[in-house]
Amino acid sequence: MAAQPQAISFHKMHSLGNDFMVFDAVSQNLALDTDQITTWSDRNRGIGFDQLLVIEPPTVPEADFYFRIYNADGTEAEQCGNGTRCVAALARQLALTKKHELVWQSLAGIFRTTVSTNNQIGTEMTVPVLDHADIPFQPEASGDGPTETSANGSRSESTICESGERFQITPVSMGNPHAVLFVDDIFDAPVDTIGARLTRHPSFPEGANVGFCQVVDRQFVRLRVYERGVGETLACGTGACAAVVAARLHDRVDERVKVSMPGGKLWIAWSGPGSAVTMSGSATHVYQGELPHVS
Repeated sequence: MAAQPQAISFHKMHSLGNDFMVFDAVSQNLALDTDQITTWSDRNRGIGFDQLLVIEPPTVPEADFYFRIYNADGTEAEQCGNGTRCVAALARQLALTKKHELVWQSLAGIFRTTVSTNNQIGTEMTVPVLDHADIPFQPEASGDGPTETSANGSRSESTICESGERFQITPVSMGNPHAVLFVDDIFDAPVDTIGARLTRHPSFPEGANVGFCQVVDRQFVRLRVYERGVGETLACGTGACAAVVAARLHDRVDERVKVSMPGGKLWIAWSGPGSAVTMSGSATHVYQGELPHVS
């Protein structure tokens, strides 16, 4: 009798309510397809998550692991800030490493995490990309309005048109594209409607995460994010980074900022163009489960 294939282990985790299904593909074999991912992401008939994360062996010698991210619709994402803390915590929990400081590969490039306690993990993200072509952002695709230039020389704000309405956005890439809008009241912001429209705007050929940011003072902002391929989430780490970068470009916040999202708070620090963004927050392991062999 042929041996039955082994079950595949997964972990349910979250950071500030931004929840993930996480696989260790270092100590077990794993192959995924879009149908499986979308089935598992269903919160009524599946496991439910904002993103699916995979820890894989690295392909470059300087990295400890490769970090792969899939959205709930099965599309692959370049980076997930809150997910970086979850995979860092899980790698240590599963004894995949004993190191506190880890170097990770991703589609967005190399980044680093530091685990100080189970509840506080820092991530040194990539240097924000502000050049429109590299975000990528194509303001001419909206057929509307010139791009304004900030005092520091960065192209920081654009006017785009969608269904007859004009929106002032600050495009930023944190390894994944973001459009940041400043609002007076985050609680009344039309995140579901405007976010859904702008995430697929032709000015963003690869789509965008759309952040609605309310600056409370120079050390504190509130944020809601409509994530590309997901919808509004309780928290978005790269969205928090992009919001602080955008606010700094407009000289509305200081170097270190607390970002409050529906799921909780992150600390974001950025000293300005050419510097990496750092992020600090928590990660929580919810449970471990098993699935029939995935192949």
